[in-house]
Amino acid sequence: MLNLLRRYFSQDIAIDLGTSSTLIYIKGEGIVLNEPSVVTIEVNSKKILAVGAEAKKMVGRTPGNLASIRPMRDGVIADFGMAERMLRYFIQKVHQRGMLVRPRIIIGVPSRITQVEQRAVKESAELAGAREVYLIEEPVAAAIGAGLPITEPSGNMVVDIGGGTTDVAVISLGGIVYSESVRIAGDKIDGAIMSYLRREYSLLIGEHMAERIKIEIGSAYPLAEKKQMAVKGRDVVSGIPRTIFIDDTEIRETLQDCITTIVTAVRVALEHTPPELAGDIIDRGIVLTGGGSLLQGIDNRLREETGLPIVTVDEPLSSVVLGVGQTLEELSLLRKVSTQSRLNP
Repeated sequence: MLNLLRRYFSQDIAIDLGTSSTLIYIKGEGIVLNEPSVVTIEVNSKKILAVGAEAKKMVGRTPGNLASIRPMRDGVIADFGMAERMLRYFIQKVHQRGMLVRPRIIIGVPSRITQVEQRAVKESAELAGAREVYLIEEPVAAAIGAGLPITEPSGNMVVDIGGGTTDVAVISLGGIVYSESVRIAGDKIDGAIMSYLRREYSLLIGEHMAERIKIEIGSAYPLAEKKQMAVKGRDVVSGIPRTIFIDDTEIRETLQDCITTIVTAVRVALEHTPPELAGDIIDRGIVLTGGGSLLQGIDNRLREETGLPIVTVDEPLSSVVLGVGQTLEELSLLRKVSTQSRLNP
């Protein structure tokens, strides 16, 4: 009953508006929603038919009169109208019966998001029903969610590998000392797998199959045991469905360019880290988070390339929204880490 009253009278909301998934945290309740950032519409009328998990089931399976849209690309809004409608749907879903008071919304965004992109995120949230909107850089949020002492005068390095971007940041005293952001992450890895199979095997596969390959046999470092899997797709030449078998070695080679870009971003960030903070990072290591941190061997690859300890957080998929959510519980922390200079009462 208490939770229902809280939702009815509106609670502040924390959102990880990701390229692949959107997570929502409500103050006092925790994570209440985790769904794919996908919308399915009727092409002519633009009517929304499905959002989130239901819409993702339709990706690659829609007839000509329907289209599955990802409003987020590379960590930022690619389709403003659909992003606003998707956000509105998710906010109404978690509040169920609506709100008497419009909520304050705090959203995690990539560390090098432009002013124009920031404005698009804020306006989408406002149109979706927000009273106030605050933005927090995702590496900072991930560090908070991982329990790092970011407000202390010591160095913390976070590598957040999401769906659209990989954010690398050195954080001290509640702010980012140096950050590097590359638009290479989970989606680009899926795309590399799809391109490889088309080029080498003349086989067309969809996003679902590419993601399965990444999860099952994808790796950034040689595996202890060789893995193989069957891949089903459509032959480019004949147009007939067929099945091939691939192994982890060829997929690992396919992902080399993506992994090298991520490793280079980490090395560049380390090179720009002040000496005083570098010592702290040697002691504490690099914290790895985001869905991309689940790629097999990525921790070993970074450990080998940097010579530093690599720590993968317990909940890499939800560390950003947990961090943003913590700022809802501690407004003094929000004042320190928000991209806005001050918090309105």
